[in-house]
Amino acid sequence: MRISRRQERHTARRAATATAIATACALLTTACGASGGAGSDSASGKVEGTVKFQTWNLRTNFKKYFEGLIADFEQKHPGTKVEWIDQPAENYADKLSADAAGGTLPDVVNVSPDLAVPLAKAGLALDLDKAAGQYRDEYLDGAWKSHRIPGMEGTYAFPWYLNTGPMFYNKKLFKEAGLDPEKPPTTYDRLFEDAKEMADRSKGRIAMLGNAPAIEDFGRYGVPLMDEQGTKFTFDDAKGVELLKKYKELYDAGALDSQALTNEAEATGRKFQQQSIAMNPGSALDLGKFKKEAPSLYKNIGITPAVSNTGKDNMYVQGVMVNARSEVKPAAVAFAHFLTNAENQMDFAHEVTVFPSTEGSLDDPFFTEEDGTDETRVRVAAAKSLKTAVNYTPVLFSDQMKTVLRNEVAKAMQGEKSPRQALDDAVAECDRLLKSAG
Repeated sequence: MRISRRQERHTARRAATATAIATACALLTTACGASGGAGSDSASGKVEGTVKFQTWNLRTNFKKYFEGLIADFEQKHPGTKVEWIDQPAENYADKLSADAAGGTLPDVVNVSPDLAVPLAKAGLALDLDKAAGQYRDEYLDGAWKSHRIPGMEGTYAFPWYLNTGPMFYNKKLFKEAGLDPEKPPTTYDRLFEDAKEMADRSKGRIAMLGNAPAIEDFGRYGVPLMDEQGTKFTFDDAKGVELLKKYKELYDAGALDSQALTNEAEATGRKFQQQSIAMNPGSALDLGKFKKEAPSLYKNIGITPAVSNTGKDNMYVQGVMVNARSEVKPAAVAFAHFLTNAENQMDFAHEVTVFPSTEGSLDDPFFTEEDGTDETRVRVAAAKSLKTAVNYTPVLFSDQMKTVLRNEVAKAMQGEKSPRQALDDAVAECDRLLKSAG
């Protein structure tokens, strides 16, 4: 996919359109639900033939990298050829839907976890636990598990590149609130305590945070989000209700931005730059922007992992799926593994600000040593958190479900519903959407 600071919003849009893939596959139960033969989980055999490999808006900026990688693979495996197809970012899920329906899905496909779900359910994604389990230990545990689907056995894509968002905080605002600028909050209890202190000291002028809690916040708080079978959501348990109550207390105390219920990422970022919000997620791109546009903020920037009760940060992950009906399955698996091996992921990480999903790669000096630049400050912080990070957003949690949760959270924060009722209603509606999606 295209790599940018809008990654999270793009992921949300993909989740909304990914259901089209499942619909297309449902219309072709013979093709999508086949078992045995070309649709089996076996990838044994000679590595040969032409592999069709599809990416997501990467050719413009990374043509040289992929052409070199493909040439290396073809040299390593005589008798193979890789045809690289790069699709535009817009309507990518619709393209996958059309390919699934028409039986033209490429052999190796760049997917995010949400896009892999309908393909796996339709029998079009190869179970790598069975077909390529020998490679399992080469990848970070959280990255490998990110393409598992509740209610199904197996892993349905090789993990590829990762990202995460460290938190920026304003040391000057912390100091003015009587908080230690060198010790930002790392747990939610401390966050809530510090946020109220900051709001009180500033008489409501400064808010600690700019957004209401989303599904990943519930995950970081330690709330169980879904049952293991993938049949129902569980974020309305006592711990989930506790989190929402805490956020409502922040909102009522002025410790949460007054527009937190409607803020988009860009609006929150502007408020952080204007120094009316004390903490906000960001990237190396933001640091450069602060240095140029808000030097008084830049000189007081602190970088810390996102607050968590679990000790694990949130992970954004891209994967590489193998078509279970590929006619060159051994070659397709070999290429997908080659693309995502430690050496090639490290090379890609030097091309763009992403992080390898392979075990041990994040210990490389490239990810552990700072050189005084903005880029390395953020890179080192993010790499450290990614070693144990997990993808908190359930792969079955669609964009429509995110909207349901956001609306119910807003009702609770505004006092229209109790936190218990709001989350119960959100879970009920999300469960209904889950069942309707099949």
